[in-house]
Amino acid sequence: MCRLTEGVLFLGCGASAHAHSAALAVVGPALPRYYASRDGARARATCVRHRGGGWYGSYAEALETAPASTVVITTPLATHFELTFLALAADRHVIVDSPAFPRAADFELVRDAARAAGRSVLVAANWFYRPLTEHLRGIIAARTLGEIRLLQVNALSMPVPRPTRRTSPADLRADLLHWVSVMAGLGLPVCRISRHPDGATPGPTRVVAIEYANGAVGLLVHSQEVAARFRLFHLSSIHGTEGSALFETGGRFFLERGRRRRLMLSARDDARGRRSMFTDFLHALRGDREPRYTLVDAHRDLRLLERIRAIPSASAVR
Repeated sequence: MCRLTEGVLFLGCGASAHAHSAALAVVGPALPRYYASRDGARARATCVRHRGGGWYGSYAEALETAPASTVVITTPLATHFELTFLALAADRHVIVDSPAFPRAADFELVRDAARAAGRSVLVAANWFYRPLTEHLRGIIAARTLGEIRLLQVNALSMPVPRPTRRTSPADLRADLLHWVSVMAGLGLPVCRISRHPDGATPGPTRVVAIEYANGAVGLLVHSQEVAARFRLFHLSSIHGTEGSALFETGGRFFLERGRRRRLMLSARDDARGRRSMFTDFLHALRGDREPRYTLVDAHRDLRLLERIRAIPSASAVR
């Protein structure tokens, strides 16, 4: 794997680019950042905002001339596949936002292209690195609750009204993918996954049932259309043969009662896990080790999402 000796080029200047830039500024402050958009004014404004090293009014120009060894793709999902191939052809490593590609079948093509180019493709699934996810992985591995039998996650919210943009089906699928990724990335292999209510057209409220290899059951209650008494504050739980834990779904606190009893309050400086993610990715791109969240993991998660028919056909997104 080639060393990361140059800067990072962002393709796309939306909200995700801003969030990732802020995280990179903390974990890699000496790493130059460049910005490209089909709207030159937007690229320039983003570059100024994040004190970047340069901006470009087209993706093609940026890939041809930007002095960056790694490309971060934060454009809409429908463009990820094509831009990943263009970046690999331009001899760059790639970090692509999650969801990475429209179809699980796309991963095989990307993996082959990355291998042929001698470059890496990483998927920016920052929810894998959230403090809450890390803590759940830790107690499962340490068996402080004994053998896990039940994990119930309540991921409920009502979209914030926006004057110019409404929550789309693509947004709902992306949010569901984040949670499926969390529940599949806890160290418990998944055997089966299903959604209720079943049907070809996914609605904004659903229950996802997961069966794990050790016999445990996971229940994900997911909705973006409910009005809760305490907005964006929902309780979830994990139960084992020797104890249980209650936690706030957003990671604000974790109350454990098993082999040990403790209350943990979450630090808010990296609640979304972006700093931990980019720290891991920078080590991987410098050749130190493989990333903790791999292309294989991202492929698995999208396959699970497709099994519950939460993604439309390729013709609808390409």
